[in-house]
Amino acid sequence: MRVVLDTNILVSALIVPAGKPAAIYNAWVERKFTLLTCAAHLDELLATLQKPRVAELVKPYKAGRLVNQIKRLAEDAGPLLPVKRSPDPTDNFLLAQCEAGNADYLVTGDKSGLLALRSHKATRIVSAHDFAALVA
Repeated sequence: MRVVLDTNILVSALIVPAGKPAAIYNAWVERKFTLLTCAAHLDELLATLQKPRVAELVKPYKAGRLVNQIKRLAEDAGPLLPVKRSPDPTDNFLLAQCEAGNADYLVTGDKSGLLALRSHKATRIVSAHDFAALVA
């Protein structure tokens, strides 16, 4: 199973270790699915982890470990083609990443944006709750 995890899922996994995002993160570490990434995804993750509000909640070593694990273990989705479908244009790269990596799932907490789409081409867009039921 090939999966794109929105940045909000990855950051939530670090903030709430007992939540659904953390269960998804643990399932990935246990190799229950292939995580897809790309340069834009890593850039967004790094920028989010450096925001003062997030930095207050996430210890630097945990943030660094997450980024290093993604760089080492996730599969690069490859070159992204332009996509203009998300209600939030800053999320279009996630849809492009799904296309480039032939993702089965995009997991997000973005209720008014990505989740409202429900799918993008062959990729199902699901909540952390729904995806955790599949892998945890």
